Amino acid sequence: MPSKTLKKVEKVKPDKRAQESFYASPLYDFLYPFKPAGSQWLPEYIIILFAIIIRCAIGLGPYSGQSAKPMHGDFEAQRHWLEITQHLPISQWYYFDLEYWGLDYPPLTAYHSYILGKLGSLINPEWFALDSSRGLESDDLKTYMRFTVILSEIIFYIPAVIYFAKWVGRHRGVSPIDQFIAAAAILFQPALMLIDHGHFQYNCVMLGFTVYAINNLMDEFYAPAATCFVLSICFKQMSLYFSPIFFAYLLGRCVFKTGIRFPRFLSISLATIATFLVIYLPLYIMGGGLQSVLQSTHRIFPFARGIFEDKVANFWCVTNIFVKYKVLFTQEQLQLYSLVATALGFLPAVILVFLYPKKHLIPFALAACSMSFFLFSFQVHEKTILVPLLPITLLYTSSNWDVLSLVSWINNVGLFTLWPLLKKDGLVLQYCVCFAFCNWLLGNFSFVTPTFLPKFLTPGPSVSSVDSNYRRRSLLPKSVIWKLIILGSYLSMGAIHVLDMFVAPPSNYPDLWVILNCFLGFGCFILFWLWNYHKLFNSVGQSLQQL
Repeated sequence: MPSKTLKKVEKVKPDKRAQESFYASPLYDFLYPFKPAGSQWLPEYIIILFAIIIRCAIGLGPYSGQSAKPMHGDFEAQRHWLEITQHLPISQWYYFDLEYWGLDYPPLTAYHSYILGKLGSLINPEWFALDSSRGLESDDLKTYMRFTVILSEIIFYIPAVIYFAKWVGRHRGVSPIDQFIAAAAILFQPALMLIDHGHFQYNCVMLGFTVYAINNLMDEFYAPAATCFVLSICFKQMSLYFSPIFFAYLLGRCVFKTGIRFPRFLSISLATIATFLVIYLPLYIMGGGLQSVLQSTHRIFPFARGIFEDKVANFWCVTNIFVKYKVLFTQEQLQLYSLVATALGFLPAVILVFLYPKKHLIPFALAACSMSFFLFSFQVHEKTILVPLLPITLLYTSSNWDVLSLVSWINNVGLFTLWPLLKKDGLVLQYCVCFAFCNWLLGNFSFVTPTFLPKFLTPGPSVSSVDSNYRRRSLLPKSVIWKLIILGSYLSMGAIHVLDMFVAPPSNYPDLWVILNCFLGFGCFILFWLWNYHKLFNSVGQSLQQL
């Protein structure tokens, strides 16, 4: 190895390396040339551009329900909502043809569909013609629908993530280039990209509003934070997974920060109520009064579907193999049991955040609470893992390599649990490429990178230029137990993938590989959930710079 390279590496002290996001990863190498002060405005645009390019590439593939008559899938559901909001009065939005793809999201989703439908109708009215457009799968429609997701993400999600990464980076004292590296790691999360731009949904809007709410909490703008979070709930009800933490944090800031602050409490309350009123008033006034509001609530919370629908890596689905809940218990009993289990799961995080409303605890608390909902609540879908993955992925802004390792691992597990759904959609190629690309980008393959690679191949302190002990830290945490758990889970994922792709399941157990997927995912989620709680309680006395 050239002595010049050695000198460059030696100049980077260990404590400084800990402050640099994904040091010696391809992502760090790609953005390293922009480290000089005069070039630090460029990475933001480069990251956004490449994020859009990757999403466009994913969108070239198939989508949920393509050529699958008569119901098709989520693509048709979203298109159908653009259709009915164009041609029907608000009073019929939550009543129309519920046996097909009836609207079952809150009103803000309906307004979003209305706007996008209006824009699309200006281009081609046949895309959203009432009834006659059902099941339409033309290339130009697909292009427009894919564009609407990208546009929604550019407006609601990407700016919020970049602002969050900048805020945390500034308060930790890291360089602007490291802030953008953390932002890129969050934006290149494969699970969200594959679901929104492959399978087809608009989760980026809900998650974007949530990140905007977190940003306002960081800036101590509490009423705007409440407004943004209500908008998130009013777009998709799954955002309620975060609600106990937002409530506890805001209440704690009104009580414990500098004594009881009644004006602050009043402003938060008024902002919350006012936002709900603004969203629901059109439905009340033009939709037929209280009955339409109640109908929307009934559609939003589909308790009649049972405790779970499809196979998902949560407690009820996995243990249902041994205990047939739907046979032994009534639906009302299962609702109560799931409510109690979920509340017990998130209650420690709520109490801690209420007593210690510290900014650096927010991602850990949100992760603990939302994961409790995913693991134990009523009627959970496999795509709902995107909700707890949001605060978890925001922890890519951490300077603690153990945190980065666990976050990277659980993101891989979350993507793995989406495999049956993505395989059904025909997104096998997109799944494999995104899995490999995102892990390579973050340096998770650096432990196998040859050390003899010439230095000129990368512009920064590449993995070929640092010692092997440090390179291994980017893949696995320090704990031997966690190393064994993570390596064991990766080997199990690989085995299940091989079985699923090349071996037919037994005729008596046609869903065996899917069940194994759920078992492995559930076990990993439980372990991460417990680790997250451990980290949450240990972080009370720490500062933002230590996390």
